[in-house]
Amino acid sequence: MPSSEPFEVEFVSPIQTTFVDPVREDQIFNQSEKKKKKHAKGNSDETVTSVVIRDVEEGYKEEDQGVKVVSFTPGTGENPKEWGKAKKWYITITVSFLCLAVTLGSSTVTGDMTGPTKEFGTSQEIINLTITCFVIGFGIGPLIFAPLSELVGRTPMYLVSMFFYCIFTLPSALAHNAATLVIARQIAGLAASAPMCNVGGSIADIWSVEERGIPMAFFSFTIFMGPCLGPVMGGWIGERAGWRWLYWVLFIFSGFCFVLTLFLPETLAPVVLRRKAAKLRKETGDSSYRTVEEIEGKPFMQNLRVALSRPLIMLFTEPIVIMFSIYLSFVYALLYLMFFAFPIAFAEIRHFSGGMTGVTFVSIIIGIGIAMCLLPFNEKIYAALTKKGTYPEARLYGMMLGAIVLPISLFMFAFTGAFARIHWIAPLISGAVFGFSMIVIYVSANSYIVDSYSAYAASAIAAKTLLRSEIAAMVPLFVDQMFHGMGFQYAGLLLALVAVAIGPIPYVFFIYGERIRKRSVMATQAVRRR
Repeated sequence: MPSSEPFEVEFVSPIQTTFVDPVREDQIFNQSEKKKKKHAKGNSDETVTSVVIRDVEEGYKEEDQGVKVVSFTPGTGENPKEWGKAKKWYITITVSFLCLAVTLGSSTVTGDMTGPTKEFGTSQEIINLTITCFVIGFGIGPLIFAPLSELVGRTPMYLVSMFFYCIFTLPSALAHNAATLVIARQIAGLAASAPMCNVGGSIADIWSVEERGIPMAFFSFTIFMGPCLGPVMGGWIGERAGWRWLYWVLFIFSGFCFVLTLFLPETLAPVVLRRKAAKLRKETGDSSYRTVEEIEGKPFMQNLRVALSRPLIMLFTEPIVIMFSIYLSFVYALLYLMFFAFPIAFAEIRHFSGGMTGVTFVSIIIGIGIAMCLLPFNEKIYAALTKKGTYPEARLYGMMLGAIVLPISLFMFAFTGAFARIHWIAPLISGAVFGFSMIVIYVSANSYIVDSYSAYAASAIAAKTLLRSEIAAMVPLFVDQMFHGMGFQYAGLLLALVAVAIGPIPYVFFIYGERIRKRSVMATQAVRRR
Protein backbone atom coordinates (compact mmCIF):
# COMPACT_ATOMS: atom_id res chain seq x y z
CA MET A 1 0.00 0.00 0.00
CA PRO A 2 1.31 3.45 -0.81
CA SER A 3 2.58 5.38 2.15
CA SER A 4 1.06 8.75 3.03
CA GLU A 5 4.46 10.12 3.97
CA PRO A 6 7.63 10.23 1.93
CA PHE A 7 10.28 7.72 2.92
CA GLU A 8 13.58 6.44 1.67
CA VAL A 9 13.17 3.70 -0.90
CA GLU A 10 15.88 1.11 -1.28
CA PHE A 11 15.55 -1.99 -3.41
CA VAL A 12 17.72 -4.93 -2.46
CA SER A 13 17.58 -8.38 -3.96
CA PRO A 14 19.88 -11.28 -4.78
CA ILE A 15 18.77 -10.79 -8.37
CA GLN A 16 20.95 -7.98 -9.66
CA THR A 17 19.36 -5.44 -11.97
CA THR A 18 22.34 -3.21 -12.68
CA PHE A 19 25.26 -4.06 -14.93
CA VAL A 20 28.50 -5.10 -13.32
CA ASP A 21 31.69 -6.49 -14.75
CA PRO A 22 31.78 -10.31 -14.56
CA VAL A 23 35.14 -10.16 -12.78
CA ARG A 24 33.43 -8.55 -9.79
CA GLU A 25 30.48 -10.94 -9.71
CA ASP A 26 30.81 -12.06 -6.09
CA GLN A 27 31.39 -8.53 -4.85
CA ILE A 28 27.74 -7.91 -5.81
CA PHE A 29 26.50 -10.27 -3.13
CA ASN A 30 28.72 -8.73 -0.46
CA GLN A 31 27.69 -5.19 -1.39
CA SER A 32 24.03 -6.21 -1.38
CA GLU A 33 24.40 -7.67 2.12
CA LYS A 34 26.08 -4.48 3.39
CA LYS A 35 23.26 -2.37 1.95
CA LYS A 36 20.64 -4.53 3.60
CA LYS A 37 22.38 -4.37 6.97
CA LYS A 38 22.71 -0.60 6.73
CA HIS A 39 19.04 -0.30 5.80
CA ALA A 40 18.01 -2.60 8.64
CA LYS A 41 19.66 -0.42 11.29
CA GLY A 42 17.40 2.52 10.45
CA ASN A 43 14.25 0.54 9.64
CA SER A 44 13.85 -2.19 12.22
CA ASP A 45 10.14 -2.61 11.56
CA GLU A 46 10.77 -3.46 7.91
CA THR A 47 13.59 -5.84 8.79
CA VAL A 48 11.17 -8.15 10.58
CA THR A 49 9.42 -9.14 7.38
CA SER A 50 12.41 -8.51 5.10
CA VAL A 51 10.22 -6.38 2.87
CA VAL A 52 10.92 -2.98 1.36
CA ILE A 53 7.83 -1.04 0.34
CA ARG A 54 8.22 0.54 -3.06
CA ASP A 55 6.27 3.81 -3.47
CA VAL A 56 7.35 4.94 -6.92
CA GLU A 57 10.43 3.49 -8.56
CA GLU A 58 11.59 4.15 -12.08
CA GLY A 59 11.05 1.28 -14.47
CA TYR A 60 7.83 -0.07 -13.00
CA LYS A 61 4.25 0.53 -14.00
CA GLU A 62 1.97 2.72 -11.92
CA GLU A 63 -0.10 -0.27 -10.86
CA ASP A 64 3.05 -1.66 -9.20
CA GLN A 65 3.20 1.32 -6.81
CA GLY A 66 3.07 0.20 -3.19
CA VAL A 67 4.15 -3.35 -3.92
CA LYS A 68 6.11 -4.97 -1.11
CA VAL A 69 9.27 -6.42 -2.60
CA VAL A 70 10.32 -9.54 -0.74
CA SER A 71 14.05 -10.00 -0.20
CA PHE A 72 16.32 -11.93 2.14
CA THR A 73 16.78 -10.76 5.72
CA PRO A 74 20.53 -10.62 6.48
CA GLY A 75 21.75 -12.93 9.22
CA THR A 76 18.65 -15.13 9.31
CA GLY A 77 19.95 -17.92 7.09
CA GLU A 78 17.22 -17.41 4.50
CA ASN A 79 19.75 -16.77 1.75
CA PRO A 80 21.36 -20.06 0.61
CA LYS A 81 24.73 -18.32 0.44
CA GLU A 82 24.44 -17.55 4.18
CA TRP A 83 23.89 -21.16 5.20
CA GLY A 84 26.46 -22.78 7.48
CA LYS A 85 29.29 -24.80 6.00
CA ALA A 86 27.96 -28.05 7.46
CA LYS A 87 24.66 -27.59 5.61
CA LYS A 88 26.43 -26.53 2.42
CA TRP A 89 28.65 -29.61 2.52
CA TYR A 90 25.66 -31.86 3.25
CA ILE A 91 23.98 -30.54 0.09
CA THR A 92 27.19 -30.71 -1.97
CA ILE A 93 27.95 -34.29 -0.95
CA THR A 94 24.35 -35.43 -1.46
CA VAL A 95 23.90 -33.97 -4.95
CA SER A 96 27.38 -35.17 -5.96
CA PHE A 97 26.44 -38.64 -4.71
CA LEU A 98 23.52 -38.53 -7.15
CA CYS A 99 26.07 -37.97 -9.93
CA LEU A 100 28.01 -40.99 -8.73
CA ALA A 101 24.83 -43.08 -8.87
CA VAL A 102 23.87 -42.13 -12.41
CA THR A 103 27.39 -42.37 -13.85
CA LEU A 104 27.73 -45.83 -12.31
CA GLY A 105 24.72 -46.71 -14.43
CA SER A 106 26.59 -45.88 -17.61
CA SER A 107 29.52 -48.24 -17.01
CA THR A 108 28.57 -50.99 -14.54
CA VAL A 109 26.85 -52.92 -17.33
CA THR A 110 30.19 -53.35 -19.12
CA GLY A 111 30.95 -56.00 -16.46
CA ASP A 112 29.10 -58.60 -18.54
CA MET A 113 28.25 -57.65 -22.11
CA THR A 114 28.43 -61.24 -23.38
CA GLY A 115 25.68 -62.50 -21.02
CA PRO A 116 22.73 -60.70 -22.66
CA THR A 117 24.30 -61.25 -26.10
CA LYS A 118 24.13 -65.02 -25.62
CA GLU A 119 20.77 -65.08 -23.79
CA PHE A 120 18.98 -62.99 -26.41
CA GLY A 121 20.85 -64.45 -29.38
CA THR A 122 21.83 -61.05 -30.71
CA SER A 123 25.06 -59.30 -31.77
CA GLN A 124 27.59 -57.53 -29.56
CA GLU A 125 26.88 -54.27 -31.41
CA ILE A 126 23.21 -54.40 -30.34
CA ILE A 127 24.12 -54.91 -26.69
CA ASN A 128 26.66 -52.09 -26.94
CA LEU A 129 23.64 -49.86 -27.60
CA THR A 130 22.73 -50.23 -23.92
CA ILE A 131 25.65 -47.89 -23.23
CA THR A 132 25.17 -45.68 -26.28
CA CYS A 133 21.46 -45.07 -25.63
CA PHE A 134 22.01 -44.43 -21.93
CA VAL A 135 24.69 -41.82 -22.62
CA ILE A 136 22.57 -40.21 -25.37
CA GLY A 137 19.90 -39.74 -22.71
CA PHE A 138 22.54 -38.01 -20.58
CA GLY A 139 22.94 -35.47 -23.36
CA ILE A 140 19.28 -34.85 -24.23
CA GLY A 141 17.89 -34.69 -20.70
CA PRO A 142 19.80 -31.57 -19.61
CA LEU A 143 18.10 -29.56 -22.35
CA ILE A 144 14.92 -30.03 -20.30
CA PHE A 145 16.12 -30.40 -16.72
CA ALA A 146 18.64 -27.54 -16.64
CA PRO A 147 16.34 -24.75 -17.89
CA LEU A 148 13.43 -26.01 -15.78
CA SER A 149 15.66 -26.00 -12.71
CA GLU A 150 16.29 -22.29 -13.26
CA LEU A 151 12.52 -21.68 -13.24
CA VAL A 152 11.04 -24.11 -10.69
CA GLY A 153 14.12 -24.96 -8.63
CA ARG A 154 16.83 -27.59 -8.35
CA THR A 155 15.22 -30.00 -5.89
CA PRO A 156 12.08 -30.82 -7.94
CA MET A 157 14.33 -31.76 -10.85
CA TYR A 158 16.42 -34.09 -8.68
CA LEU A 159 13.28 -35.76 -7.34
CA VAL A 160 11.75 -36.35 -10.77
CA SER A 161 15.07 -37.49 -12.19
CA MET A 162 15.97 -40.05 -9.54
CA PHE A 163 12.41 -41.42 -9.34
CA PHE A 164 12.18 -42.21 -13.04
CA TYR A 165 15.80 -43.40 -13.20
CA CYS A 166 14.96 -45.96 -10.53
CA ILE A 167 11.67 -46.99 -12.17
CA PHE A 168 13.16 -47.48 -15.65
CA THR A 169 16.16 -49.43 -14.40
CA LEU A 170 13.78 -52.19 -13.33
CA PRO A 171 12.74 -53.24 -16.89
CA SER A 172 16.40 -53.80 -17.75
CA ALA A 173 16.75 -56.30 -14.91
CA LEU A 174 13.57 -58.10 -16.03
CA ALA A 175 14.07 -57.83 -19.82
CA HIS A 176 13.24 -60.85 -22.00
CA ASN A 177 14.65 -59.42 -25.22
CA ALA A 178 17.27 -56.97 -26.42
CA ALA A 179 14.70 -54.39 -27.54
CA THR A 180 13.31 -54.02 -24.01
CA LEU A 181 16.82 -53.70 -22.64
CA VAL A 182 17.87 -50.98 -25.09
CA ILE A 183 14.64 -48.94 -24.81
CA ALA A 184 14.64 -49.08 -21.00
CA ARG A 185 18.26 -47.93 -20.97
CA GLN A 186 17.44 -45.01 -23.24
CA ILE A 187 14.66 -43.78 -20.94
CA ALA A 188 16.74 -44.42 -17.80
CA GLY A 189 19.60 -42.37 -19.23
CA LEU A 190 17.24 -39.53 -20.08
CA ALA A 191 15.78 -39.57 -16.57
CA ALA A 192 19.18 -39.81 -14.89
CA SER A 193 20.59 -36.69 -16.52
CA ALA A 194 19.40 -34.01 -14.08
CA PRO A 195 22.27 -34.39 -11.59
CA MET A 196 24.80 -34.18 -14.42
CA CYS A 197 23.74 -30.64 -15.34
CA ASN A 198 22.19 -29.24 -12.16
CA VAL A 199 24.82 -30.02 -9.52
CA GLY A 200 27.08 -27.25 -10.84
CA GLY A 201 24.16 -24.85 -10.48
CA SER A 202 23.41 -26.07 -6.95
CA ILE A 203 27.03 -25.48 -5.94
CA ALA A 204 26.96 -22.00 -7.47
CA ASP A 205 23.75 -21.29 -5.51
CA ILE A 206 25.29 -21.87 -2.08
CA TRP A 207 29.05 -21.26 -2.35
CA SER A 208 30.80 -17.97 -3.06
CA VAL A 209 33.31 -17.79 -5.90
CA GLU A 210 36.24 -17.92 -3.48
CA GLU A 211 34.86 -21.04 -1.73
CA ARG A 212 33.60 -22.85 -4.80
CA GLY A 213 36.78 -24.61 -5.94
CA ILE A 214 36.82 -27.61 -3.58
CA PRO A 215 33.05 -28.31 -3.86
CA MET A 216 33.34 -28.20 -7.67
CA ALA A 217 36.33 -30.54 -7.45
CA PHE A 218 34.33 -33.00 -5.35
CA PHE A 219 31.47 -32.85 -7.86
CA SER A 220 33.84 -33.49 -10.77
CA PHE A 221 35.45 -36.32 -8.80
CA THR A 222 32.12 -38.16 -8.52
CA ILE A 223 31.36 -37.68 -12.23
CA PHE A 224 34.51 -39.59 -13.17
CA MET A 225 34.62 -41.93 -10.19
CA GLY A 226 31.29 -43.48 -11.23
CA PRO A 227 32.39 -44.61 -14.70
CA CYS A 228 35.69 -45.91 -13.27
CA LEU A 229 34.10 -47.82 -10.38
CA GLY A 230 31.46 -49.31 -12.68
CA PRO A 231 33.73 -51.80 -14.48
CA VAL A 232 35.41 -52.77 -11.18
CA MET A 233 32.06 -53.60 -9.58
CA GLY A 234 30.50 -54.92 -12.75
CA GLY A 235 33.37 -57.27 -13.56
CA TRP A 236 32.96 -59.22 -10.33
CA ILE A 237 29.16 -59.02 -10.16
CA GLY A 238 28.81 -60.21 -13.75
CA GLU A 239 31.31 -63.02 -13.22
CA ARG A 240 29.76 -64.28 -9.96
CA ALA A 241 26.03 -63.45 -10.22
CA GLY A 242 25.24 -62.90 -13.92
CA TRP A 243 24.37 -59.86 -16.01
CA ARG A 244 20.88 -59.29 -14.57
CA TRP A 245 22.32 -58.55 -11.14
CA LEU A 246 24.20 -55.63 -12.66
CA TYR A 247 20.81 -53.96 -13.17
CA TRP A 248 19.39 -55.12 -9.83
CA VAL A 249 22.29 -53.45 -8.03
CA LEU A 250 21.69 -50.23 -9.99
CA PHE A 251 17.96 -50.40 -9.20
CA ILE A 252 18.58 -50.73 -5.45
CA PHE A 253 21.23 -48.00 -5.43
CA SER A 254 19.07 -45.55 -7.40
CA GLY A 255 16.16 -46.18 -5.03
CA PHE A 256 18.37 -45.29 -2.09
CA CYS A 257 19.45 -42.09 -3.87
CA PHE A 258 15.81 -41.13 -4.47
CA VAL A 259 15.23 -41.31 -0.72
CA LEU A 260 18.20 -38.97 -0.20
CA THR A 261 16.68 -36.37 -2.52
CA LEU A 262 13.56 -36.18 -0.34
CA PHE A 263 15.61 -34.33 2.29
CA LEU A 264 17.31 -31.81 -0.01
CA PRO A 265 16.45 -28.12 0.59
CA GLU A 266 15.92 -25.77 -2.34
CA THR A 267 19.04 -23.71 -3.14
CA LEU A 268 18.02 -21.42 -6.03
CA ALA A 269 17.56 -17.93 -4.55
CA PRO A 270 14.69 -16.70 -6.82
CA VAL A 271 12.68 -19.85 -6.05
CA VAL A 272 13.32 -19.52 -2.30
CA LEU A 273 12.12 -15.90 -2.49
CA ARG A 274 8.99 -16.85 -4.44
CA ARG A 275 8.10 -19.35 -1.75
CA LYS A 276 8.70 -16.74 0.94
CA ALA A 277 6.46 -14.25 -0.87
CA ALA A 278 3.72 -16.86 -1.27
CA LYS A 279 3.92 -17.68 2.44
CA LEU A 280 3.64 -13.99 3.38
CA ARG A 281 0.63 -13.54 1.09
CA LYS A 282 -1.08 -16.53 2.65
CA GLU A 283 -0.33 -15.58 6.25
CA THR A 284 -1.24 -11.89 5.94
CA GLY A 285 -3.87 -11.95 3.22
CA ASP A 286 -1.93 -9.11 1.59
CA SER A 287 -1.40 -9.78 -2.12
CA SER A 288 1.16 -6.97 -2.49
CA TYR A 289 4.03 -9.16 -1.27
CA ARG A 290 5.93 -10.04 -4.44
CA THR A 291 9.41 -10.86 -5.71
CA VAL A 292 11.22 -8.94 -8.42
CA GLU A 293 10.51 -11.63 -11.00
CA GLU A 294 6.81 -11.58 -10.11
CA ILE A 295 6.76 -7.79 -10.46
CA GLU A 296 8.34 -7.98 -13.88
CA GLY A 297 5.39 -10.19 -14.71
CA LYS A 298 6.80 -12.30 -17.54
CA PRO A 299 4.45 -15.21 -18.26
CA PHE A 300 5.72 -18.63 -17.18
CA MET A 301 5.49 -20.04 -20.72
CA GLN A 302 7.52 -17.14 -22.06
CA ASN A 303 10.18 -17.76 -19.42
CA LEU A 304 10.04 -21.47 -20.19
CA ARG A 305 10.58 -20.95 -23.93
CA VAL A 306 13.56 -18.72 -23.25
CA ALA A 307 15.00 -21.12 -20.69
CA LEU A 308 14.57 -24.22 -22.89
CA SER A 309 16.31 -22.55 -25.81
CA ARG A 310 19.16 -21.12 -23.72
CA PRO A 311 21.45 -24.21 -23.65
CA LEU A 312 21.33 -24.57 -27.45
CA ILE A 313 21.87 -20.85 -27.95
CA MET A 314 24.87 -20.96 -25.64
CA LEU A 315 26.29 -24.01 -27.39
CA PHE A 316 26.29 -22.24 -30.76
CA THR A 317 26.97 -18.62 -29.78
CA GLU A 318 29.18 -18.59 -26.67
CA PRO A 319 32.90 -19.13 -27.47
CA ILE A 320 33.64 -20.34 -23.94
CA VAL A 321 30.88 -22.94 -24.05
CA ILE A 322 31.73 -24.03 -27.59
CA MET A 323 35.46 -24.56 -27.12
CA PHE A 324 35.31 -26.03 -23.63
CA SER A 325 32.51 -28.37 -24.69
CA ILE A 326 34.69 -29.66 -27.53
CA TYR A 327 37.65 -30.20 -25.22
CA LEU A 328 35.65 -31.87 -22.44
CA SER A 329 33.77 -34.00 -24.97
CA PHE A 330 37.06 -35.43 -26.17
CA VAL A 331 38.23 -36.13 -22.60
CA TYR A 332 34.92 -37.74 -21.65
CA ALA A 333 34.91 -39.82 -24.83
CA LEU A 334 38.40 -41.04 -23.91
CA LEU A 335 37.04 -42.35 -20.61
CA TYR A 336 34.32 -44.36 -22.37
CA LEU A 337 36.86 -45.50 -24.93
CA MET A 338 38.92 -46.96 -22.06
CA PHE A 339 35.97 -49.23 -21.18
CA PHE A 340 36.73 -51.07 -24.42
CA ALA A 341 40.47 -50.40 -24.80
CA PHE A 342 41.37 -51.82 -21.37
CA PRO A 343 39.69 -55.20 -22.09
CA ILE A 344 41.63 -55.34 -25.38
CA ALA A 345 44.94 -54.51 -23.65
CA PHE A 346 44.44 -56.81 -20.67
CA ALA A 347 41.85 -59.50 -21.56
CA GLU A 348 42.69 -60.07 -25.23
CA ILE A 349 46.41 -59.30 -25.30
CA ARG A 350 47.39 -60.37 -21.74
CA HIS A 351 44.55 -62.89 -21.08
CA PHE A 352 43.26 -61.42 -17.79
CA SER A 353 39.94 -62.75 -16.44
CA GLY A 354 36.81 -60.61 -16.53
CA GLY A 355 37.08 -59.74 -12.84
CA MET A 356 40.78 -58.89 -13.03
CA THR A 357 40.22 -56.81 -16.16
CA GLY A 358 37.72 -54.76 -14.17
CA VAL A 359 40.30 -54.28 -11.42
CA THR A 360 42.67 -52.63 -13.92
CA PHE A 361 40.38 -49.57 -13.86
CA VAL A 362 41.63 -48.96 -10.32
CA SER A 363 44.70 -47.42 -11.99
CA ILE A 364 42.53 -44.59 -13.32
CA ILE A 365 40.94 -44.20 -9.88
CA ILE A 366 44.42 -43.89 -8.33
CA GLY A 367 45.24 -41.09 -10.78
CA ILE A 368 41.98 -39.35 -9.90
CA GLY A 369 42.80 -39.71 -6.20
CA ILE A 370 46.24 -38.15 -6.67
CA ALA A 371 44.67 -35.22 -8.50
CA MET A 372 42.12 -34.75 -5.72
CA CYS A 373 44.90 -34.65 -3.11
CA LEU A 374 46.64 -31.88 -5.03
CA LEU A 375 43.55 -29.75 -5.63
CA PRO A 376 43.67 -28.01 -2.20
CA PHE A 377 47.07 -26.63 -3.20
CA ASN A 378 45.50 -25.38 -6.41
CA GLU A 379 42.87 -23.59 -4.33
CA LYS A 380 45.59 -21.88 -2.31
CA ILE A 381 47.15 -20.67 -5.55
CA TYR A 382 43.73 -19.43 -6.69
CA ALA A 383 43.20 -17.58 -3.39
CA ALA A 384 46.61 -15.93 -3.68
CA LEU A 385 45.96 -14.85 -7.27
CA THR A 386 42.54 -13.38 -6.49
CA LYS A 387 43.27 -11.37 -3.35
CA LYS A 388 42.47 -8.14 -5.18
CA GLY A 389 39.41 -9.52 -6.98
CA THR A 390 38.15 -12.78 -8.43
CA TYR A 391 38.42 -13.56 -12.11
CA PRO A 392 37.48 -16.87 -13.81
CA GLU A 393 40.77 -17.24 -15.73
CA ALA A 394 42.54 -17.98 -12.44
CA ARG A 395 40.72 -21.34 -12.55
CA LEU A 396 42.56 -22.45 -15.70
CA TYR A 397 45.96 -23.38 -14.27
CA GLY A 398 44.87 -26.97 -13.65
CA MET A 399 43.51 -27.34 -17.16
CA MET A 400 46.72 -25.93 -18.64
CA LEU A 401 48.70 -28.58 -16.74
CA GLY A 402 46.28 -31.29 -17.81
CA ALA A 403 46.57 -30.25 -21.45
CA ILE A 404 50.26 -31.21 -21.26
CA VAL A 405 49.86 -34.41 -19.24
CA LEU A 406 46.90 -35.85 -21.21
CA PRO A 407 48.74 -36.53 -24.51
CA ILE A 408 51.68 -37.97 -22.55
CA SER A 409 49.34 -40.54 -20.94
CA LEU A 410 47.89 -41.48 -24.33
CA PHE A 411 51.31 -41.90 -25.94
CA MET A 412 52.29 -44.15 -23.00
CA PHE A 413 49.12 -46.24 -23.33
CA ALA A 414 49.53 -46.63 -27.10
CA PHE A 415 53.11 -47.89 -26.90
CA THR A 416 52.78 -50.09 -23.79
CA GLY A 417 49.27 -51.54 -24.01
CA ALA A 418 49.74 -53.00 -27.48
CA PHE A 419 52.41 -55.59 -26.63
CA ALA A 420 52.09 -58.58 -24.29
CA ARG A 421 55.88 -58.64 -23.81
CA ILE A 422 55.68 -55.29 -21.98
CA HIS A 423 54.83 -55.76 -18.30
CA TRP A 424 51.18 -55.10 -17.45
CA ILE A 425 52.20 -52.43 -14.93
CA ALA A 426 53.24 -50.08 -17.75
CA PRO A 427 49.76 -49.52 -19.26
CA LEU A 428 48.38 -49.28 -15.72
CA ILE A 429 50.78 -46.41 -15.01
CA SER A 430 49.55 -44.70 -18.17
CA GLY A 431 45.99 -45.22 -16.88
CA ALA A 432 46.89 -43.46 -13.62
CA VAL A 433 48.45 -40.56 -15.53
CA PHE A 434 45.31 -40.38 -17.68
CA GLY A 435 43.09 -40.31 -14.57
CA PHE A 436 45.17 -37.48 -13.11
CA SER A 437 45.02 -35.37 -16.27
CA MET A 438 41.31 -36.04 -16.74
CA ILE A 439 40.30 -34.76 -13.31
CA VAL A 440 42.49 -31.64 -13.30
CA ILE A 441 41.16 -30.71 -16.74
CA TYR A 442 37.55 -31.31 -15.82
CA VAL A 443 37.62 -29.60 -12.42
CA SER A 444 39.35 -26.55 -13.85
CA ALA A 445 37.08 -26.30 -16.90
CA ASN A 446 33.88 -26.84 -14.90
CA SER A 447 34.85 -24.15 -12.40
CA TYR A 448 35.69 -21.76 -15.22
CA ILE A 449 32.32 -22.29 -16.91
CA VAL A 450 30.38 -21.88 -13.63
CA ASP A 451 32.32 -18.73 -12.68
CA SER A 452 31.83 -17.26 -16.15
CA TYR A 453 28.05 -17.82 -16.36
CA SER A 454 27.01 -17.91 -12.69
CA ALA A 455 23.19 -17.73 -12.62
CA TYR A 456 23.00 -19.55 -15.97
CA ALA A 457 25.57 -22.14 -14.90
CA ALA A 458 23.04 -24.98 -15.23
CA SER A 459 22.27 -24.02 -18.85
CA ALA A 460 25.97 -23.65 -19.70
CA ILE A 461 26.70 -27.06 -18.20
CA ALA A 462 23.66 -28.51 -20.00
CA ALA A 463 25.06 -27.29 -23.32
CA LYS A 464 28.42 -28.84 -22.51
CA THR A 465 26.78 -32.07 -21.31
CA LEU A 466 24.76 -32.36 -24.52
CA LEU A 467 27.80 -32.32 -26.81
CA ARG A 468 29.95 -34.32 -24.40
CA SER A 469 27.39 -37.08 -23.97
CA GLU A 470 26.50 -37.40 -27.65
CA ILE A 471 30.17 -37.76 -28.61
CA ALA A 472 30.81 -40.24 -25.78
CA ALA A 473 27.71 -42.19 -26.84
CA MET A 474 29.22 -42.81 -30.27
CA VAL A 475 32.36 -44.42 -28.83
CA PRO A 476 30.91 -47.95 -28.32
CA LEU A 477 29.80 -47.96 -31.96
CA PHE A 478 33.32 -47.74 -33.41
CA VAL A 479 35.97 -48.30 -30.75
CA ASP A 480 36.34 -52.07 -31.27
CA GLN A 481 36.63 -51.64 -35.02
CA MET A 482 39.07 -48.76 -34.55
CA PHE A 483 41.49 -50.64 -32.28
CA HIS A 484 41.27 -53.90 -34.23
CA GLY A 485 41.26 -52.29 -37.68
CA MET A 486 44.00 -49.70 -37.19
CA GLY A 487 45.88 -51.73 -34.63
CA PHE A 488 46.09 -50.91 -30.93
CA GLN A 489 49.28 -48.88 -31.22
CA TYR A 490 48.17 -46.66 -34.09
CA ALA A 491 44.67 -46.10 -32.70
CA GLY A 492 46.23 -44.91 -29.44
CA LEU A 493 48.69 -42.74 -31.35
CA LEU A 494 45.83 -41.04 -33.22
CA LEU A 495 44.11 -40.16 -29.94
CA ALA A 496 47.34 -38.73 -28.52
CA LEU A 497 47.79 -36.51 -31.58
CA VAL A 498 44.23 -35.18 -31.23
CA ALA A 499 45.00 -34.34 -27.59
CA VAL A 500 48.07 -32.41 -28.75
CA ALA A 501 46.01 -30.52 -31.35
CA ILE A 502 43.39 -29.26 -28.88
CA GLY A 503 45.89 -28.65 -26.07
CA PRO A 504 46.25 -24.87 -26.69
CA ILE A 505 42.55 -24.18 -25.89
CA PRO A 506 43.00 -23.39 -22.15
CA TYR A 507 46.04 -21.22 -22.90
CA VAL A 508 44.07 -19.17 -25.44
CA PHE A 509 41.29 -18.50 -22.93
CA PHE A 510 43.76 -17.75 -20.17
CA ILE A 511 45.14 -14.94 -22.31
CA TYR A 512 41.97 -13.70 -24.02
CA GLY A 513 39.22 -15.00 -21.71
CA GLU A 514 38.36 -11.71 -20.01
CA ARG A 515 38.06 -9.96 -23.37
CA ILE A 516 35.80 -12.74 -24.65
CA ARG A 517 33.57 -12.63 -21.56
CA LYS A 518 33.08 -8.88 -21.81
CA ARG A 519 31.70 -9.36 -25.33
CA SER A 520 29.40 -12.18 -24.21
CA VAL A 521 25.72 -11.35 -23.70
CA MET A 522 25.08 -14.47 -21.62
CA ALA A 523 28.05 -13.99 -19.30
CA THR A 524 27.08 -10.41 -18.44
CA GLN A 525 23.42 -11.37 -18.04
CA ALA A 526 24.44 -14.15 -15.68
CA VAL A 527 26.16 -11.65 -13.40
CA ARG A 528 23.32 -9.14 -13.63
CA ARG A 529 20.78 -11.77 -12.57
CA ARG A 530 22.56 -12.74 -9.36
